[in-house]
This record gives sequence, C-alpha cells and structure tokens, in this order.
Amino acid sequence: MARGLDILGDPWTLLVLREVFFGNGRFDAMKSRLEVADSVLTKRLSGLVKSGLLTKRAYDDGGRTRSEYVLTEKGEDALPVLNAVTLWSEKHLPAPSEQAHMYVIHRGCGQRTSSADTCTRCGERLTAANTSWHSQTRTTSPVKLATAAAGTGAAA
Repeated sequence: MARGLDILGDPWTLLVLREVFFGNGRFDAMKSRLEVADSVLTKRLSGLVKSGLLTKRAYDDGGRTRSEYVLTEKGEDALPVLNAVTLWSEKHLPAPSEQAHMYVIHRGCGQRTSSADTCTRCGERLTAANTSWHSQTRTTSPVKLATAAAGTGAAA
C-alpha cells in the first residue's frame, strides 16, 4: 500500500488523473478547471509521467506544437482507485451543493454502480472503456471516460 500511496496518495495527483479521465489533458485547461498554481500542476504531471501513469502527446494548436497528457495502460488501471474515492465521498461526505455530486455509471447497462471495479447491477468488470462519470457541475449527462492512448503499455 505504501508504494501505491507514494504515487496516488496526493490529492492533487488524483484530481489531475480525474481531469485526464474526463478527457481534459491539456495543461491550461487542467489549470483552469482545478484552479491550481502552475508549479503544483507541473510537479504532479511530471510525477505522473515519471511513474508511467501518463504520457505526453504532441498536438498542434494552430501555429505551434504543444503537449497534452494522456493515460497509459498503467494510468487507466488506476480507475478503480478514483471510482472508490468517488463512491466513498458520495456515501459519507455532504456535497457542497445539490449539483456537486459525481456518479460512476456502467455504460453497458446504463446504471449507476456502488462498486469501484464491478457493476453492481449486471456484474460486468468496470473499465475506462465501459464507464462514464456524471458530474452535474460539468455536464447534464454522463461523460465517457478517456482510455489509454494507443501504444502506451504499462511501464515496468
């Protein structure tokens, strides 16, 4: 557990991963959504790349090449951890507003689940490819999660 907490135990790290799972892997967009200092975000992104959970991918923003962060297979495997934190928070902590809830939804059967790794309705294993998160502060409907970028196998 200590080895995992060395990587995943920081709240900013989990929030950065949440953003990437939501498909928000560009630095400026993450910074804006998280309302975090450049230095904090840079440090967390660097650590997640070094740990093999994220990788950088180049994109053209209309004049210059920039980098965005995408999940690796190793990063995608962290989904049950984020699901567990979400489910625990919904069960035990009051939301700051009626809109500030987040639900884990299995897209296969369309139902909310109360398990971090298996759909409690149909029993199918939850993966980024078959799971959505519904954060009412983001959208009116569930968001399909990002999956590992092609060719980003789990780091050793």
